[in-house]
Amino acid sequence: MIQLIDVCRVFHMGDQAIHALNQIQLTITEGEYVSIMGPSGSGKSTLLNVIGLLDRPNSGRYLLDNIDVTDLSESDQARVRQNKIGFVFQSFHLIPRLTAAENIELPLILSGIDPNERKKRVEAALLAFNLIERAQHRPAELSGGQRQRVAIARATILRPTALLADEPTGNLDHRIGSEVITLLENLHHAGTTLIIVTHDRELGLRAHRRIAMRDGSIIADER
Repeated sequence: MIQLIDVCRVFHMGDQAIHALNQIQLTITEGEYVSIMGPSGSGKSTLLNVIGLLDRPNSGRYLLDNIDVTDLSESDQARVRQNKIGFVFQSFHLIPRLTAAENIELPLILSGIDPNERKKRVEAALLAFNLIERAQHRPAELSGGQRQRVAIARATILRPTALLADEPTGNLDHRIGSEVITLLENLHHAGTTLIIVTHDRELGLRAHRRIAMRDGSIIADER
């Protein structure tokens, strides 16, 4: 499903070149549960952004479902991302002026989904993520766990084949974080490819496949 071939990503800060990714070789098959671990600055979030088509490598190739997406235009990459990839972030990235239901519905609107179908999907998502009673509340009126559930519902409302989570429990206490991880793992059990970036070793070890990074390189890949 996901194949990176000799992928490099370099950032320039003044005269200094920061090699965030060095000759990455990585294949992730459909339905895997993968954690990416490493210290700050190891390249794990950059790797996730490349996989999620939020960033482009400076060199190398990226094949997604056997299609080379490396040099697609921004609009074409956006369409691929919309259809195949969902994102969950540490800081939730919800739109403050929209209610929980409206945040969940937004990807459906952007995709041109029929209003009746939108309503059915949003109601199903609110029920599945235990958000019915919070549907008309805005993010500021929700707890951290509720915000992350809204974010996960929004990320999966278009039924992507892969879900990418960058420190999804970073802003949550242990109990609420455990509930969020259970939600993500339930999505994996239903067939979604799940890729989680985390500093939390306990969380990382839950994955069936564990990738460790350091200085922009993969130093371990264990199943």
